[in-house]
Amino acid sequence: MKNADGRRQTADSRMQKADAGKCTLRYTSGFAAAQCGKALPFRQRPIFLARLRLAPRGIASALIKTLRKGVAFPHCAAAKPLALTISILLIAGIASAQQPGNPTTQSGVTRPRGIFAITNARIVTVSGPEIENGTIVIRDGKIEAVGTSVTVPAGARTIDARGLSVYPGMIDAGTAMGLVEVGQGASGTVDTAEVGELNPNAKAIIAVNPHSAHIGVTRVDGVTSAMSLPVGGLISGQGALINLVGTSPAEMAVVPYAALVINYPRTSAGGGSPFFNELPQTILTEALAAANRQVEQIRKFLREAEAYGRAQDAYAKDKALPRPAQNVVLEAMVPYVRGQRPVIFRADRETDMRGAIRFAEEMKLKPIILGGDDAGKIVGLLKEKNVPVILTGILDLPIREDDFYDTLYENAAKLQQAGVRFAISSGDSGPNVRNLPYYAGMAAAFGLPKAEALKAVTLYPAQIMNVADRLGSIEVGKMANLVVTDGDLLETRTHVRHLFIDGREVPLTSRHTELNDAFKNRR
Repeated sequence: MKNADGRRQTADSRMQKADAGKCTLRYTSGFAAAQCGKALPFRQRPIFLARLRLAPRGIASALIKTLRKGVAFPHCAAAKPLALTISILLIAGIASAQQPGNPTTQSGVTRPRGIFAITNARIVTVSGPEIENGTIVIRDGKIEAVGTSVTVPAGARTIDARGLSVYPGMIDAGTAMGLVEVGQGASGTVDTAEVGELNPNAKAIIAVNPHSAHIGVTRVDGVTSAMSLPVGGLISGQGALINLVGTSPAEMAVVPYAALVINYPRTSAGGGSPFFNELPQTILTEALAAANRQVEQIRKFLREAEAYGRAQDAYAKDKALPRPAQNVVLEAMVPYVRGQRPVIFRADRETDMRGAIRFAEEMKLKPIILGGDDAGKIVGLLKEKNVPVILTGILDLPIREDDFYDTLYENAAKLQQAGVRFAISSGDSGPNVRNLPYYAGMAAAFGLPKAEALKAVTLYPAQIMNVADRLGSIEVGKMANLVVTDGDLLETRTHVRHLFIDGREVPLTSRHTELNDAFKNRR
């Protein structure tokens, strides 16, 4: 054994001497090949591996040569079989990474509009009577014809919807769709707010991510459009009404600058919580004073915007006047202080909503209340001032511990009975906007007529956002945002069978269906 060990050591030393002349430090495509018998330093390994993973096709062959020379292996000759294996895997990895996948389902390509005919369907127009065994013709992104005696045009793709129902696509008017991907733990995917308190020039349409996974997940449940609203500060910015299809914000935009968002300062502390009821009066007084200061800050800012708009108009009429300095922040406010576009006030409590309505009347704004948990308590004021409400808390728990359990479930029914304009929203940033039909379904289970519940997620939000001439119902000339289902749109057991947005047939795939397909056969 001793002689055998000696011979083995002698052979090893001869191999090292023979390889010593072959394995010198080489530079290939920017990579330094390590000397034989010396592993890469620990600090260099991550850099080397990262470069290896990111190596483009052009230097793949050079990397293979480097590997064959025994990079990071103790013996060059012994490393060749393993290096060859790694080379093959590297080539395969680069080749697979370059495959475009199924070109018919690429998220970077918007499907073209076409000519479609949906026949033999039950058509729920929303704005009129239902049509049994009817036909809808879609051309160039719009509804061309609706009825029972419609002729299918030549060349149209026909969808036999016998036993199915056609609804207008739902609209959620209170989301942050496309602005948030992972709300916690991935701050780089969150773009909902800007620094500072007054940001009317912040535009949600600029930040919308058209490739968000939430978009696909939402639309396959029948939600075809959404208001994407910024958050934060006193004036958050301008919300955008978007269709949930497209490869860029511009393609998705229905109304790019649809409304200004103001977070009305809370003048009430704590609602019905016993903790806040026991706070000293001085603390409550300070909280009220702080809220009043914030309201005054907003008022002053709006006055400045009015003055800025008048100065710009004066200069436009008379160039002899001194030219006013450009101010992008104040300029963004001008259409809103003039009442040309609506202003969304985020408010839930009765006191806050009353304050927001008074403030809007004073400043001559067009207000919309977003939230409205206590809206059922001020239906008279809302009706009198013709202020619409976008309800977001239908499925929430009561805001006060002594409220009835169904206080928020019944909120929509109370507004409808009082003749207040309203819509139902999920109020979600993105992942749960898909549950919008169930918000309406819950309201229908607690007193809201079924037809009104459907309108609350289709026609009514379109009317509130001033796009009822394009969205919200099935009528000739309107945008072809249509959902074909095998049951009631607001039922959880219903499945969407066909989907059209902007006259484009949208595949019923999403992150959820992809994960299901990937793991459904797992054992």
